[in-house]
Amino acid sequence: MTLLEYFDLFLFSACRYLSYPFAIYVHYQGCLISLVLAIGWALAAHIRNKERKRIKRSMDKGNSFAFLCHDINQLEHSNQVNLPRVTVIMPLKGFGEHNLHNWRSQLTSLYGGPLEFLLVVESRDDPAYNAVSELISEFGSAIDAKVIVAGLSTTCSQKIHNQLVGVEKMHKDSKYVLFLDDDVRLHPGTIGSLTYEMEKNPEIFIQTGYPLDLPSGSLGSYCIYEYHMPCSMGFATGGKTFFLWGGCMMMHAVDFRKDNYGVVSSLRYGGYSDQSPLGSATDSDDMTLSAVAGAHKKLVSSPPVAVFPHPLATDLNFARFVVTINVFSFFLHIFYDGNYFKIVCRYWNYLRKQTFVLESYTFKVNQIMNRALFVVHCYLSWGFVAPFFMAVVHVVAALRLYMNGQSIEENAYVYGGVRLVGLLAGCTLLALFSMWNLTRIEVRLCNILSPEAPPLHLGSYNWCLVFLAMLVGNFLYTICAIRSHFSQSINWSGIRYYLKDGKVSRIERTQGTQDMHPVFTDLARKYLYGKKELAYKGSHANNHNKGKKRRQTKKYH
Repeated sequence: MTLLEYFDLFLFSACRYLSYPFAIYVHYQGCLISLVLAIGWALAAHIRNKERKRIKRSMDKGNSFAFLCHDINQLEHSNQVNLPRVTVIMPLKGFGEHNLHNWRSQLTSLYGGPLEFLLVVESRDDPAYNAVSELISEFGSAIDAKVIVAGLSTTCSQKIHNQLVGVEKMHKDSKYVLFLDDDVRLHPGTIGSLTYEMEKNPEIFIQTGYPLDLPSGSLGSYCIYEYHMPCSMGFATGGKTFFLWGGCMMMHAVDFRKDNYGVVSSLRYGGYSDQSPLGSATDSDDMTLSAVAGAHKKLVSSPPVAVFPHPLATDLNFARFVVTINVFSFFLHIFYDGNYFKIVCRYWNYLRKQTFVLESYTFKVNQIMNRALFVVHCYLSWGFVAPFFMAVVHVVAALRLYMNGQSIEENAYVYGGVRLVGLLAGCTLLALFSMWNLTRIEVRLCNILSPEAPPLHLGSYNWCLVFLAMLVGNFLYTICAIRSHFSQSINWSGIRYYLKDGKVSRIERTQGTQDMHPVFTDLARKYLYGKKELAYKGSHANNHNKGKKRRQTKKYH
């Protein structure tokens, strides 16, 4: 027998095995997962589109400020002077390509009440310190903003430490505190909308939102996009939700002043979350506060307008897989030092961060929920990917029959497999269409909420790469989750955190010269050290000036 004949024998034998009941179950399960995703995205699109149409109708009726508030009478001076004071706290780390634009959108809010911005850095050596200080000086007395140096964290992650230092420095009369990641692009009316909902319903414990990822064109950026899209369903509820995103959280300031429900102590002593230039769906501060809300039956809400453009890094690419032939050594190194399985890329680091937070917890119930999320997500991830590996076998077998001049109907196993492939293709296309539709509506909603900004476009999305990212991202997720479970430690932008009993028990920072540290953050190529800022000062200054021209607030008469 020739080598090709051996290959055909193996191929048709595989088709036979893939026609057994368990294999068919796996195939149907993959189709069902795709259908559930399609339905979820369709429902989320309905909620977002309903809000977009409401704003559009209000504008058509003469309310040019519908993107700011439902009722134009709320803009009367008598109402604006009674608005509560809000403190916005933004922990900063590093300086990347989108930061100036993001910071400008946050500082130029059209909220009519008292508003202060506290931008918190670890040290003056962080390049974000000089960059944001220069931006604040440009605004002068037009805004109430200051940069705070928090120092090094010792009992929790650096991001949480920065946030809590900001809480300690906030104005004594602030009624609400809004935590924002520095990668969030706010709409002019975002702070007003969140505050309005808090005032309307004092029972709300936390107001949150979610990002709309804008892929840069690399496979890594599309993996981030497809990772966030299933999570976005939980935030497009138009109100009550069980999910929380740490990139945007508005809470009652008194809960932090008095440590109500243990919100401060839960975060300060062992809380884990760190700066993610891509935004995170499952940061530990989200999980911690979500657990606190659940334990005390407090309301978490996500208004339909709380969706934020989130540009991803232009160089978020995959590097090579380094694989060894020794299979035992290969898997051994995956779970211990990873020397033989390196995805030396920022997406892998990002995915490690996402899976690592499932190892942190505050309460026993929180631990059980995280374990359940771990198991379910791993199962569904590979449950989604597995049918596509099977489909490849069926398709190649059908092609071999065709090349041999045979009809696929002559082989029952191949014929049955091709029919399953057709079903899988139909369900996948339906899911991709539903994802496209939700993205389209969120893009249109963001455009109507930020009329002064350059419009977003759906045409830049590559849907072939989206599909590929769905396969790559879901395949890697389970490997990464198991790796995180066995490691109980993570190195994030030069800081290694160790967990014990679900909390940060030890923090290690590289001692010695700056050259021993990473130059960039693990994502988005954000510079970690001030001495590198000079090399990019010209390009960022140009971006700064361009952003200034683009984001001039429109005047309405």
